[in-house]
Amino acid sequence: MTQSFEKLLQRDAPPAPDAAVRRAARHAALAEFARVHAAAANGSAAPRRSLLQALSDALRLSSTQRRDDMPWYSRRMLLGGAASVCLVIVSGTLVWKTVRVQPELAEVTAAPHAPEPARESARTVPAGDPQAHAVQREAEEVAAQGAEARRDGAKKDVAQPGPRMKAEPAPVVQGAQPGQDVELDAVTVTGQRAQLQSSMETRRDTGVVFDSIQADELEKLPDTLSAESLQRVAGAPIAGNASQKSGAIAFVPTPPRGPEEYVGRDKFQHFDLNPVKRTAEDPVSTFSADVDTASYSFVRRQLQSGVLPQKDAVRVEEMINYFDYGWPAAETRAQPFKPTVVVSDSPWNKGRKLVTLGIKGYEIPRGEQPDANLVLLMDVSGSMSSPDKLPLAIKSMELLLGSLKPTDTVAIVVYAGAAGKVLDPTPVRDKDEILEALQRLQAGGSTAGAEGIRLAYELAESSFRKGGVNRILLATDGDFNVGIDSTEELKGFVEREREKGIFLSVLGYGMGNYRDEMAQALAQNGNGVAAYIDSLNEARKVLVEQATGSLFTIAKDVKLQVEFNPDTVAEYRLVGYETRALKREDFNNDAVDAGDVGAGHTVTAIYEIAPVGAGASMVDPRRYGREDQAKKPGATSGEYGFLKIRYKLPDGRESKLLEQPIEKEMPAASAAVKRDVQFSTAVAGFAQLLRGGHYTGRLRYEDIIEDAEGALGSDGNGYRAEFVRLVRKARTAKGM
Repeated sequence: MTQSFEKLLQRDAPPAPDAAVRRAARHAALAEFARVHAAAANGSAAPRRSLLQALSDALRLSSTQRRDDMPWYSRRMLLGGAASVCLVIVSGTLVWKTVRVQPELAEVTAAPHAPEPARESARTVPAGDPQAHAVQREAEEVAAQGAEARRDGAKKDVAQPGPRMKAEPAPVVQGAQPGQDVELDAVTVTGQRAQLQSSMETRRDTGVVFDSIQADELEKLPDTLSAESLQRVAGAPIAGNASQKSGAIAFVPTPPRGPEEYVGRDKFQHFDLNPVKRTAEDPVSTFSADVDTASYSFVRRQLQSGVLPQKDAVRVEEMINYFDYGWPAAETRAQPFKPTVVVSDSPWNKGRKLVTLGIKGYEIPRGEQPDANLVLLMDVSGSMSSPDKLPLAIKSMELLLGSLKPTDTVAIVVYAGAAGKVLDPTPVRDKDEILEALQRLQAGGSTAGAEGIRLAYELAESSFRKGGVNRILLATDGDFNVGIDSTEELKGFVEREREKGIFLSVLGYGMGNYRDEMAQALAQNGNGVAAYIDSLNEARKVLVEQATGSLFTIAKDVKLQVEFNPDTVAEYRLVGYETRALKREDFNNDAVDAGDVGAGHTVTAIYEIAPVGAGASMVDPRRYGREDQAKKPGATSGEYGFLKIRYKLPDGRESKLLEQPIEKEMPAASAAVKRDVQFSTAVAGFAQLLRGGHYTGRLRYEDIIEDAEGALGSDGNGYRAEFVRLVRKARTAKGM
């Protein structure tokens, strides 16, 4: 039989390779690459090759070459039906030592690309070739079985959490521009044994070996296997020409960062929108300051996943305060901020006006920053196992170390089924020791959050720094399920501890079981901030760019109160701050807790008012008269209202008072302040639309985009440009 093939090869010139055969060659190279890596994982001495080399070899095998230079198996492969039989035999021989290895998978993830041309079917085979069709059908069945096994493995992985290997960061996308949608950045081949695991959760005990082609390496490949052709392959799952015994290669798209099955499972505090109030009946509005930003970053993650966020996840004040504004800052720590007031026309309700109130905290020069005593409280329970939770939290803390002084100290406490101390207070100058302790952390077990909090407070108290910063940073998804899990009980515990001068901030991670209401309650009652970390960039923003604001408090129990003038304001509505509302009598009660402001933090609030006589009121006046209004001394018809701010210094027990009238004709604001007012108004409008747009009239996403683009300013970090992209994504998700 061999001699017959040799004579046939000598007599006939090799046919020109067609597309199906070229694809088969590529798949064969990938199968060989995966086999070698699987053998390496099992302790074999088989040599490792790069995926790029394997693909390049496949291309060379499938290109037109001189017959004498081609390997024997390439010549047979190019003969059509007879070559296919030989290829199956060779493939079976190559994988003989890995009979029990499950199908290898190659995953195609995201990378910059040009607009995709019309897709070609990756399963095209030569017409009239029954053997090729049979191989294809068999490969498709193997691919389907592999996909089902992967789903079963993922379910088992979730049900039985265990020790996990630290997730590697996604390959850097080369050539991506800000705002550019990307779909392909690497091809990753995983040789797996024992059982298929979820691509998001990889265990050490599976012996998984990873290798990949980066985006810049893809550019080095010939045009016959460019990123564009790989996109066409990834358009639908396909399988190579290997049989079930020898394994199969399937190209499958990576699931989105926010899988649809996670949507709606996170827990948020429900609240109703602030209503429109008649000034004659209720002229005073009181609320607590808020510098949290968790809502914005969570909303961003949802929108980037192509879905609209839960309504209760949208807190207007946190959306607004995510951005930095150029409100004039105070010059001394004795008076840590001064108010900025701007009156402008409402963009969504004709005849109504917006009153924007802004304060910016005093910025502490780096040389004057007090020493910090920090305790990192890390949730290492099983629910923190995915790459966007504990692995991201560890990298976040590594970034934080770079923004601390050598004399600051860091301790580490962890909790899962129980709590434990990982690292005693250690000076930041011994950074390697801290990093080593962080690197050892792994997820697994239940969540005894309350026990971890207690231990963290004990450790912070044992190394307390008088006159310094004493703070606990809790990194968690908020899923407490062992011990105290009542929000009210935890609030009470944290309230008692803050009186000792130890504050608590919360960094939230992950989706699917994220308990935002728990994170908010702990941070608000612990005199700290609540942030949601959805990416390494967000960690850098919170813990590096805004490190002084996140760590160093310049004023605590900050309360704002506005009394509107019924002679000039018919009605008003506070935009946002629903969860921060205070009673009128709470303003002068120093025993009532309120928000805290860090160094350099900005706090922005917006009221929408209907001036008397403007014909823009939403509520009809009372038929039977109105209550008498006692005017304060100095109040005139030239004022819309009067602003009062109470605050305490970080070590103070008695509050101080700031006052300023809100005049109908305020002094002209600078161009920079006007631009910031315009942008903050656009953010407020967007947040209200996400919650249903009950008070925004005919405001459209296009209006928000236009106003925001006109107020981008310098935007050095690109946060405002990112906001514009999010508005466009929301418009798409809304189907508009």
